[in-house]
Amino acid sequence: MKNNMKQNKWKILISAGIILLPALFGLVIWNRLPEQMPTHWNMAGEVDGWSSKTFTVFGLPGILLGAHLACILGTRTDPKNKDQNRKVMGMVLWLCPVISLVVSGMTYGAALGMEMNVKLQASVLMGAMFIIIGNYLPKTKQNYTIGIKVPWALHSEENWDRTHRLAGRLWVAGGILMLATVFLPQDWTWPVMLVGLVVPTILPMGYSYLLYRKETRK
Repeated sequence: MKNNMKQNKWKILISAGIILLPALFGLVIWNRLPEQMPTHWNMAGEVDGWSSKTFTVFGLPGILLGAHLACILGTRTDPKNKDQNRKVMGMVLWLCPVISLVVSGMTYGAALGMEMNVKLQASVLMGAMFIIIGNYLPKTKQNYTIGIKVPWALHSEENWDRTHRLAGRLWVAGGILMLATVFLPQDWTWPVMLVGLVVPTILPMGYSYLLYRKETRK
């Protein structure tokens, strides 16, 4: 048990360190960075939002670190997560570090004048995330912090399992849709991304409720 706690502590420290790596890199190239840096792009891949150098270098990794620690704290203190699948907990641990590296890479590249295909990078990042999460959702056990946490699924283990099997397939399909936007015309990008986001989120909730209604009628 002590070795497991020590291992988890090191994983948390390493993942937090990875999130903060872009801040260290920003310090190294500080004098090469402009005072205003691009931090937001529209669906056409054009910069439409800027932030100060200080906020971009230190604030963005800091926000991600805060979100990362909040996710870890939430999952660790959830009484239903004591026997959670280790792979699911690993996904929670490494999601924010990956986002930090990819988003910071895009931001620094654009700030230094490099040609950045933001549409391609965003589609690949979102699509890959949805596919990975979709593969892990069916493995997720009942809990209050990860998954489709509607009351009907939390009330019944069978409901939870069936809901998350469906959700897993839908999230993978949504991820594939997001990857497909790379090859679609610009006008199609946002509608397809919206479908890939909304359907995998909403449909499992409705399915869970229908299962609950069917169970109560019995």
